[in-house]
Amino acid sequence: MTAPKNAESDTAAKAVQVTDLSVDLGGRLVLRGVDLQIRQGEVVAVLGANGSGKSTLIKTVVGLLPAARGEVRLFGTPVPRFRAWKRVGYVPQRITAAGGVPATVYEVVSSGLLSSRRLFAPLGAARKAAIEDALRVVDMADRRKDAVAELSGGQQQRVLIARALVSDPELLILDEPTAGVDLASQQIFADAIRERVARGTTVVMVSHDLGPMDALIDRSIILRRGRIVYDGPPHASQTSAHVHHSHGASDDLGWLTS
Repeated sequence: MTAPKNAESDTAAKAVQVTDLSVDLGGRLVLRGVDLQIRQGEVVAVLGANGSGKSTLIKTVVGLLPAARGEVRLFGTPVPRFRAWKRVGYVPQRITAAGGVPATVYEVVSSGLLSSRRLFAPLGAARKAAIEDALRVVDMADRRKDAVAELSGGQQQRVLIARALVSDPELLILDEPTAGVDLASQQIFADAIRERVARGTTVVMVSHDLGPMDALIDRSIILRRGRIVYDGPPHASQTSAHVHHSHGASDDLGWLTS
């Protein structure tokens, strides 16, 4: 009886479990047999060249894309059955946060609380405080009444990050959150994430350039052609991965140092 209990406890300690995952998009395998485990409290960077499958992996983890084979679990629960989305904050690749709708900064950030309250239910004092805190963290409190469509790209991205943070998630999943964003916004973003990491939040971030986030990374995952070719300490992935010949990593990392 002890072994199953230990196995269950070990599963619960993992924020993300990906097992033999393959994803087919338009008849093309974008991910091929990916295995990945991320423990609670880790800060993981997912790296790779364009087309390597980084964003596909992230979208499958949050349930936006179906698996052709294999399984993804969040906090031990298979994604198709996962309902506790309040525990997960997701920041997509840079888009117009308003999505064509004339929403204000406050409205977009408050939409991050929809999974934890009834639709159209008024915001209570605690939720209003959470919105104000999220706006403060990304330095957008003074723009709360502004239309998101009128903001710069970097400011829009800050709004999306605040929306992901407002429910105080245990797991943050970020897909190229600083792509095309000015350095000041990148630093504000890094400071916001640092604050959450100090509280034990698990972070999984896809990025081409970690920038100010680099110092926070515990572990790097490198994808090439839909497969993981390196999984280990940051920085060492650029200098030591040549020893992993069985994964072909020595041929796959030139783009990191070029």
